[in-house]
Amino acid sequence: MGGKARHFKWEVEYMHWSPDGEEGVVMGINGQFPGPTIRARAGDTIHVELTNRLHTEGVVIHWHGIRQIGTPWADGTASISQCAINPGETFLYRFKVDKAGTYFYHGHYGMQRSAGLYGSLIVDVAEGEKEIFQYDGEFNILLSDWWHKGSHEQEVDLSSNPMRWIGEPQTLLINGRGQFNCSLAAHVSNSSASPCKLRGNEQYAPHILRVHPNKTYRLRIASTTALASLNLAIGILALKGSPTPPPTHHRRIFLLNTQNFIDGHTKWAINNASLVLPATPHLGSIKYGLNAAFNRKKPSRSVQARLRRDEARGKSELHDGSGVYMLRFNTTVDVILQNANALRANVSEIHPWHLHGHDFWVLGYGEGKFTEKEEAKFNLKNPPLRNTAVIFPFGWTALRFVADNPGVWAFHCHIEPHLHMGMGVVFAEGVRRLGRIPNEALGCGLTGKMLMNNLHN
Repeated sequence: MGGKARHFKWEVEYMHWSPDGEEGVVMGINGQFPGPTIRARAGDTIHVELTNRLHTEGVVIHWHGIRQIGTPWADGTASISQCAINPGETFLYRFKVDKAGTYFYHGHYGMQRSAGLYGSLIVDVAEGEKEIFQYDGEFNILLSDWWHKGSHEQEVDLSSNPMRWIGEPQTLLINGRGQFNCSLAAHVSNSSASPCKLRGNEQYAPHILRVHPNKTYRLRIASTTALASLNLAIGILALKGSPTPPPTHHRRIFLLNTQNFIDGHTKWAINNASLVLPATPHLGSIKYGLNAAFNRKKPSRSVQARLRRDEARGKSELHDGSGVYMLRFNTTVDVILQNANALRANVSEIHPWHLHGHDFWVLGYGEGKFTEKEEAKFNLKNPPLRNTAVIFPFGWTALRFVADNPGVWAFHCHIEPHLHMGMGVVFAEGVRRLGRIPNEALGCGLTGKMLMNNLHN
């Protein structure tokens, strides 16, 4: 049986809201924060007609974990897969959800995820199929972090010279609700914290999960945090029946993460290049041969990871970069993420890396500098299949994926301030195999507008 078409009409706007008891401005959808939950079945086609009701800025939405097979322009990455949707304009996201699972969506333009532009996307098994485990009920839990300082001011802070770090979030939210500077347990403990004064209709009152004895419940948990790293301890081996990775690779790309200055501005960089996105999206530029739309210089394929403090700090010459790693279609690619020092002495940070358009196998982790002998330790039998993996301080992470999805795909740190400061790269594969790309995804930037004129003449 074929899947169903599921239609949604959304309007994105700023609203006054109290996520944690302190009123501020959030980015909402159809008057809701977090945005509406999309529920579908594997094989369904989602149609989201998104209208930008913001007054002065563009917007896009990325569907985190959805591979966008055949629809790379619906991936929702500004300047990579599409133009930002201008105020007053509407863009139709149309894509197929092919795998059951717990997903989420979020803004992917500037720091709009920090502003509250996110929500849940749940894909049940296809009609007529059964889950591999049985349960009596389920709860959806979406985790996020919240600052009292607005996202625009955070962007200015991060781009300043000298950089002003945004600091830790004031509150962690569960389904968009949290409590700032008070304790829910204060009235039943000896804590000196102030008790939370809540009424049932408050926007920040916690949701109550009502359960019955002797029943089994499924918890669907997703984290759309912009900075906070939240831990959930479960087994990370592969689900039974998951595909195994190809035994060998065709290409191996080393990506060294460093931090340094460019003209006095603090930047993150990969192989000495700090990601800057072009005015015309990569997808259309590559498809139609717009050679002047971005820097055609090939990014460095490999930079040796120097982990001694006097080598990793202050000596690399960073530059802005918009180059693309061009991957041969249908080949197997290994990516070795190598972590090094930040600017502060003896400091290396954790980074969750997310790949658009693909799932990848996590072959292994390790401490220190990756060497070829580490390959003997790779897990090729039952590695986890993910779209996001962590690289630990002063460590490495090895990933493997098949470049079998025509399009241009972002690969970046999912900590939003780090992406804003340049921590990401762009992969492209099989772009010429794509059919027509929707006009709405192309016509921005000078070269994009020239292309639109040529296509219509």
